[in-house]
Order: sequence, then C-alpha cells, then structure tokens
Amino acid sequence: MPVPEATSVDQFDSYIPGKCVANAQGPAWRSLRAAVYVAPPKGAVTSPGLSEPLLQWTISGEVEVEDREGDGPWNRTLIKKDSFFLTGSDGPYDCRWRVLSDEPFEYMMVTIDMPVLQQVFEEVFGADADSACLQDFCGFSDETLSILMRQVHRELRNPKASPLAVQGLAQVVAVHLARNYAEVVNEGPHNASSLPGYKLRQVTDWMDRHFAEDFDLGQLAALAGLSEFYFHRLFKSAMGMTPYAYQTEVRMKQARRLLRETSHSISAVALDVGYANPSHFANVFRRVTGLSPSEYRRHR
Repeated sequence: MPVPEATSVDQFDSYIPGKCVANAQGPAWRSLRAAVYVAPPKGAVTSPGLSEPLLQWTISGEVEVEDREGDGPWNRTLIKKDSFFLTGSDGPYDCRWRVLSDEPFEYMMVTIDMPVLQQVFEEVFGADADSACLQDFCGFSDETLSILMRQVHRELRNPKASPLAVQGLAQVVAVHLARNYAEVVNEGPHNASSLPGYKLRQVTDWMDRHFAEDFDLGQLAALAGLSEFYFHRLFKSAMGMTPYAYQTEVRMKQARRLLRETSHSISAVALDVGYANPSHFANVFRRVTGLSPSEYRRHR
C-alpha cells in the first residue's frame, strides 16, 4: 500500500511499529493523545508525515535508531530510557531500529491538540505566534519533560482518567515545548503563507528540467531567495507536497512515460530518472503507483 505524504493522528496508528499496549480513549483525551507501544527487537518502517507535532518518550530499553527523509542520509541515534524524539515532519520518512538491551523497547507517543498549541504559541510568542513552529530533535533528554510524561503515563493507565488532569497536562507540556523547542521563523519581506507565483514557477520549471539530478534543497531555496527551512514550508503550502515529494512525482511521471513508450530495460529507466539503484527505484515506483515497473509495463 502506498504511503501517503501526510496523515492525521487518527490514521497514524497503522504506521507505528510494534504492539499497542495502552491507548488513550474516552472524553478525557481531547486535548492530548497518548499511546504506549512495545517494538519488536528489530525492524524498519516508512511512515507518513503528521499534521501535528509528535513527541516520543522512551519508557524502557536501549535502541539504535536510524531515520531519514526521502533519499537523504541516514541519521543514527542511540536511544535510552527517558530519551525523546520530537518531530514536526511533514513528509514521509524511513525508520529502522535494533534493540541493544535485554529490556524491551517500550515507548509512548504523544500529540497535543493543535488549538492548544496555537493558544500557547500566542501566549509565548505574541504577535509572532503564526511564524513559530516546533523544531525536530532526536535522542535528547529533558528532566522536566520526563516528569510530565510519567504523569501522562499514569493517567493513561488509569481507567478513570480525569479530563481536567489531561487538559492541564496538555497545556503544561505545550508551554514547555514552546519555551524550549520552538523558534520564530522570520524571513522579513518573504514572510507569507506561500511562494509567489513567479518564484514557484521558476523553481518547478527548474525541477522539471533537472529531475534526474540528486535532490538539493539548498539549491532550490537559493533559486527562491529563501532559507532552506522557510522555502520548504512555503513550497509545501503552495503545492500541497514537499519539494522532495514533487521531485519524486516528476520522476515517476517520466518513468511511467518511458515504460509505456520505450523498450528500455528497468535498470535503464531507473538511471534515466535519477536512480542508480534499480531496487530502490522499483520500491519507490511501487509505493507511488501500487505496481512494480514490470507490472506497470505489462498493463500499460
């Protein structure tokens, strides 16, 4: 099944590895959602981006985790008890892991309701609230956040969870995240909700011509005259997908054309659209179209 660019919290559960052993349910859990999982000793998964920032707290175990977005380099992190991941990733990412300890890798996933976050951003950042966002952090420790997560975990295990307690925890966690892990993005005259039309055309025209080249976010941002972070955000706002996802879409469009109109081998098609590894090309093609390249060619 192809992995979508992004999904909601309600649908994200199906992409989380491991067995769910506790899940927040009932009217108390409106402003904060939490679930506890036990992961297998090793594995790999491709997950879509989320519309809300995601916080992961390690309850037990020591794990070597590698993650990457798109075809980017793998980032390796050693995860121990009480360490955190915080991500606002808005596109699919790959993750693989290997448990190093005798203890199982047990972790809790937490999301805060966006209206709660927005209210906190308005309090913390004032007039700059709309330009503030949480940053990505991997494998970090935070004693205050650990204390808050233990309280969330206790409430999660309570069959009669208190709505007031959960609401209070959501607000305190949101304030802590905003004060310590959020930044205001200030691009001066470029501070807008999406790229101007002429700049968007300039970037997409260049990508349409150079789709087979290695993805280079810095080069695309330079074409638009923006920082990488802000360009990524505005491009997604304008196009409904990340720059990397757009390049992949263009590559797959060209690959489908070559498979239909030529007799080039699968390996040659892969090279033509920018994939040196035919297996990787086939995996991406299947993820996007639901068919392998050879199946697509047979059914064209």
